[in-house]
Amino acid sequence: MSGPETVASADAATRARFDMVIDVRSPGEFAEDHVPGAVNLPVLDNAERAEVGTLYVQKSRFLARKVGGAYVARNISAHLLGALADQPGGFRPLVYCWRGGMRSGAMAHILSQVGWRVGVLAGGYRTYRREVTTRLYDSPPGFRAVVLDGPTGSGKTEVLRRLPALGVQVLDLEGLAGHRGSLLGALPGRPQPAQKMFESRLLGALEALDPTRPVVIEAESSKVGERMVPPAVWTAMTGAPSIRLEAPPEARAAYLAGVYAETAGDVEALMPLLSRLPSKPGARRLSEWRALLEAGDLEPVALGLVETHYDPAYRRSSRQHERPELGRIDLTAVSGPDLDRAAEAVVALARKS
Repeated sequence: MSGPETVASADAATRARFDMVIDVRSPGEFAEDHVPGAVNLPVLDNAERAEVGTLYVQKSRFLARKVGGAYVARNISAHLLGALADQPGGFRPLVYCWRGGMRSGAMAHILSQVGWRVGVLAGGYRTYRREVTTRLYDSPPGFRAVVLDGPTGSGKTEVLRRLPALGVQVLDLEGLAGHRGSLLGALPGRPQPAQKMFESRLLGALEALDPTRPVVIEAESSKVGERMVPPAVWTAMTGAPSIRLEAPPEARAAYLAGVYAETAGDVEALMPLLSRLPSKPGARRLSEWRALLEAGDLEPVALGLVETHYDPAYRRSSRQHERPELGRIDLTAVSGPDLDRAAEAVVALARKS
């Protein structure tokens, strides 16, 4: 019976050779970041990993290895009887841990003894992170972007998410970053992923693209919420032609009132954000906005934000990032039928790029 195969890369082509990518690190490590598509089958959970580390530092290496070995054996047994119980004889897993050491080695040894053809990522997660850095920070974009531009509330996100069904490739930065990309863009109850996780999600999306076809990306700043857009993607965006959506301020305010209804419900959390606007709204305006929000009347507040904050910021950004324009699409309302027509127009323009 042959032992585990050593694998040098965690790129998409390598992962495609295996039936499952198994991350044996603790749930805490996995939550921060992991290889795209990986399944977490930890050989040590968070508490066990902390206990073994403490024993190693405060007691002895021998005791740490003995206690750790007992936990590892128990946990691998549970995975064999649980998550892996239905895998057939031809199952091919790729296993990794932090640096390709004892944790992945223990799992790979047991799985290979079962009779499965196991791969182990040499260097573990650290090898994968070097690949992420090379792809997103040290390499050219590798794809052709078209930027979907327009002022806040013009329905860019709604149009973008209609495009895949129409056969157009998209890169949804806001979806990957868990943020709407504006002052009030945080998603209630959903913190943004760590920067590393955002980059992994981004790399997974890039790996799925066909580089011979254009990719539509919503116009963003170099940060989406608190997550930085890596250079490979930002470079593609700054040099890309644009398609611009336009809609009347009142239509955009109506749309924003619906999008931000849940956020606006927490008036006490929202008011400090509004008071820190670069346009510096005065005490009277803030008081008027508070009264409207407390009454559940969000639309006039949204219109005020469009006129005093979002549109001036958009004009400043447009002057800084001038792009060749493929076309302009005018909407009378930011709602279903208009957005459907806008998506179809984007498809036609993007295919000419």
